[in-house]
Amino acid sequence: MKLEIPEFVESILHTIESHGYEAYAVGGCVRDAILGRVPNDWDITTSAKPEEIKALFRRTIDTGLMHGTVTVMMGKEGFEVTTYRVDGEYEDGRHPKEVTFTASLEEDLQRRDFTINAMAYHPERGIMDPFGGQQDLQRKILRCVGNPTERFTEDALRILRAVRFSAQLGFTIEEGTREALRILAPNLKHVSAERIQTELVKLLVSPHPDYIRIAYEAELTPYFLPELDAMMHTPQNTPHHWGSVGEHTLQSLGNVPPDKVLRLTMLLHDCGKPLVRTTDENGRDHFLRHPEAGEALAGRILRRLKFDNDTISKVKTLVKWHDYRPMPDERAVRRAMNRIGREMFPLCLQVQRADVLAQSSYEREQKLERIQRVEALYEQIEEQGQCISIRDLAVTGKDLIALGIAPGPHLGAILEALLEDVLENPEHNQKELLLKIVQEKGL
Repeated sequence: MKLEIPEFVESILHTIESHGYEAYAVGGCVRDAILGRVPNDWDITTSAKPEEIKALFRRTIDTGLMHGTVTVMMGKEGFEVTTYRVDGEYEDGRHPKEVTFTASLEEDLQRRDFTINAMAYHPERGIMDPFGGQQDLQRKILRCVGNPTERFTEDALRILRAVRFSAQLGFTIEEGTREALRILAPNLKHVSAERIQTELVKLLVSPHPDYIRIAYEAELTPYFLPELDAMMHTPQNTPHHWGSVGEHTLQSLGNVPPDKVLRLTMLLHDCGKPLVRTTDENGRDHFLRHPEAGEALAGRILRRLKFDNDTISKVKTLVKWHDYRPMPDERAVRRAMNRIGREMFPLCLQVQRADVLAQSSYEREQKLERIQRVEALYEQIEEQGQCISIRDLAVTGKDLIALGIAPGPHLGAILEALLEDVLENPEHNQKELLLKIVQEKGL
């Protein structure tokens, strides 16, 4: 099989081999190229030692000399070149204590996680695939190289990578590999929150975000997202739902675009339900104030997983307002935009639509129609540039000070009063008219 590789990669391979060493493109880039995808990165493995690579290229960066890696700069692009190696003992469940360089490509490939990532390619010698990666790609199976227990014991992050690759590629995890996930799940305690976050986001924005179910079924989630287990175990005896909170959540994930904030919101939008569930005398469940409970819990979860403040703020906002249903009336929509925020409001509508589509068919058409009408009004308000916040007012604090109003809380209260008026009467948002209102009403 002939693969398309970038000119820079081919140039690096040629330079290394012209000096008597072996060199191959390796790993995920080979996998993606076979699948017809455009690789994000091209990694190279070689029999040359790091100091020998540094002598061959004018611009290099010492990326990880201890592990045999040098980054070769070609123009503005960097390509990691790593010496064939055999990993030593993994003492912390994440990193080898030491590595030993080897002259064998197969020994280097043998230390890798999954067969589909343990292939190398050379333009003249073709694909080197000693562990059946091509066959597994054809069968759409994710399988560890060699003994899965050994691979996951070496590096616990591979446990989550297995689920993530499965979701990204739509592959089935081979039975022995899946069983090893379950057995070695406790080793996830060796993985940092930052690395768990990275794998979780990649899984969620994949074509199959609902494959997080694999993590739940393999008993991984108690170690990084126990809240999902609580949702899976929380029934919803109500006409609006057909399954547990967790089942509803999993179905909702694919109803929004593959955006980090939206997918995280769908994952957590009902996380407050297990905390507030009550059942009445008729056996019907109620989840009063679950958005508020969910907002607080989502914040704790995202902070635990070391998400950035901007992501946390946006997800919390969407979780808080996901069940807020303004009527399709222009005044109500303006007020909803004011509460939720101009930037977040259209995202909130996407979340609400995804939520409804993952519910039972009970009143679904009416719910979707309301959202559609609200969305049309939102677009009309935006098109007309109507005021929905103090910063949109035609007057500013400086204008009020010029009228003789002293800075302070009273000035802020006047701006709030003017905003209330404009939310009801958008045509009032004119500087002269607003100043006249201030004077006439003695605000």
